[in-house]
Amino acid sequence: MRKDGYVSQYARMTEEPIPKLIARLSVPTILSMLVTNIYNLVDTAFVGQLGTSQSAAVGVIFGYMAVLQAVGFMFGQGAGSIAARLLGSRDGELASRTASTGVICSFGIGVLLSLACFPMIDRIVRFLGSTETSAPYAKEYMTYILIAAPAMTGGYTLNNLLRYEGKAALGMVGLMTGAILNIALDPILMFALDLGIAGAAMATAFSQVVSFLILLSMFLRGKTTLRLSLRKTAPGIRSVLNIASTGLPSMLRQVLNSVATILLNSQASFYGDEAVAAMSIVSRITFFAFALALGIGQGFQPVSAFNYGAKKYDRLVSAFRFTVLAAEGILIAVAGAGFLFSDRLIRLFRDDPRVIEIGTRALRLQFSALVFLPFTMAVEMLYQSTGHRLGASLLSSARSGLFFIPSLLILSAVRGLSGIQEAQPLAYILAFPLSLWFVFRFMRSIRGGDEA
Repeated sequence: MRKDGYVSQYARMTEEPIPKLIARLSVPTILSMLVTNIYNLVDTAFVGQLGTSQSAAVGVIFGYMAVLQAVGFMFGQGAGSIAARLLGSRDGELASRTASTGVICSFGIGVLLSLACFPMIDRIVRFLGSTETSAPYAKEYMTYILIAAPAMTGGYTLNNLLRYEGKAALGMVGLMTGAILNIALDPILMFALDLGIAGAAMATAFSQVVSFLILLSMFLRGKTTLRLSLRKTAPGIRSVLNIASTGLPSMLRQVLNSVATILLNSQASFYGDEAVAAMSIVSRITFFAFALALGIGQGFQPVSAFNYGAKKYDRLVSAFRFTVLAAEGILIAVAGAGFLFSDRLIRLFRDDPRVIEIGTRALRLQFSALVFLPFTMAVEMLYQSTGHRLGASLLSSARSGLFFIPSLLILSAVRGLSGIQEAQPLAYILAFPLSLWFVFRFMRSIRGGDEA
């Protein structure tokens, strides 16, 4: 990109009014996440027509897909956070080297994960929580996901880089194209060609590859401030560790989410495929609701990183405050509506009385506690986007690791299926006071001009 393009981008990120700037960066992200999650929900509904075991199988493989997302987010958030702060301090060359290194590492690890998992696919699907009846379908679905694994990790990294440099609209094009393509291919492959769950997996894999190629083309065609090139890759373990450690909070968050999903499926499997399917449906619905608030938070990240790098701390605080208030307002409205219509939402995906019974209670509990999530999310993003690795890692580990996993294990042992339904809402509530302490600590530090 030409130098005058960089100057105008710097001016927008450090001078444009906060509400307008975050809205401009958030709307493409929210639209991308909504379309992607609509795809996830539509995919779940299509697979649900095949049977309860097939629906449970897709929920199980979602845990492995979360691992791929964790790798992509670690390198994308790590490289993106560093690159945005470098752009804020006007070092575009080093920012591009950092971005190039992040993409190469992410794609390479995707290749390694694919090659390593193929020989162990039977053991992996059982480890992920498959039952005897759902395991064959899970194995069939996972085969195609492994083929697309490098494109998935690379695509997540590219999208995060676009967001961090303030080009979320370009990321939206790639993500939405892939999601829409997936929605279109599902009924064709699953029903018209009678491929069943293999057709659902093929649609997902193909759309992920297309999305990756579109996102990569944005950088190669000069649409971005950051330039990707093998020649710009920063050699040496120190550069890779710097990116990985900065992105570690995202890795921890995603891995712990994956572990939590695996444990949730494992604990629910004692109560049959109906329980696994119900909890999987609940997870997808609640994430759809949270995506609205999360999109605002992701619009905040580049603003936070840019202005922290430019040492505009008052602007950073204003952006944080706006993000929390806007996300809370949206989520309260969505959670209220979701609580009232929980049984109807579950029935959309699986018209099985037992699935509806289990899912409705779990969904209402999660919607009741979801209002605590935007604040904890914003604090995590604040710490990570400003490069405070230890604090960001602790915050990212808390909700899914420190609070959810013990809650799940203890409550499932004490209260059975009811405890499984109650564990996630309890984790949301417990994470709130910890996040409150962290944000007070951060705000005190920047008032003194320190770097927290």
